[in-house]
Amino acid sequence: MVADEGRFGRLGDVKACWCPDGVRPTVAKQQVRQYTYAYAAVAPSLGKMTCLILPFSNTKMMNLFLKQVSIEFSEYLIIMQLDRAGWHRSKSLKIPENIRLIFQPSYSPELMPVEHLWEYIRENYFYNKIFNSMVQVIDTLEKALLDLSKKTELLQSMTYFPHLRVSFLNAT
Repeated sequence: MVADEGRFGRLGDVKACWCPDGVRPTVAKQQVRQYTYAYAAVAPSLGKMTCLILPFSNTKMMNLFLKQVSIEFSEYLIIMQLDRAGWHRSKSLKIPENIRLIFQPSYSPELMPVEHLWEYIRENYFYNKIFNSMVQVIDTLEKALLDLSKKTELLQSMTYFPHLRVSFLNAT
């Protein structure tokens, strides 16, 4: 599995959009800085994911997330790729029995498949939108994560990187 956190909030990103020649689109931009965090773990070979929306990105929230992953994938021994965020390596991190953590090299976000999920969600659900409350942000994020979790082939195509394709040989 691969896992990461993404920050979503009310600081709007204005992005280019298509419009007919001669038309200049008007897009609002807000300067409110309120955030929530999406935690996601993906099993690329299965095209399955689990996620939580949590208020912070810290060790306490990571413990909740690892517990959730452990329960949802209880029939598996999970080898989970993470980046080197401080809360991923904290001494107070409680790693469930069925999870083993491996860390990607520092400063290598291109090795983290979950980054593509955040990009997809922002592009399809968040760009050029104004949210009047954090409830709207969380509702939109929840819808995006639910929609994405139902798209097995899309999840696989975005996350099944070559370095995750592991073969197991049966020694008899």
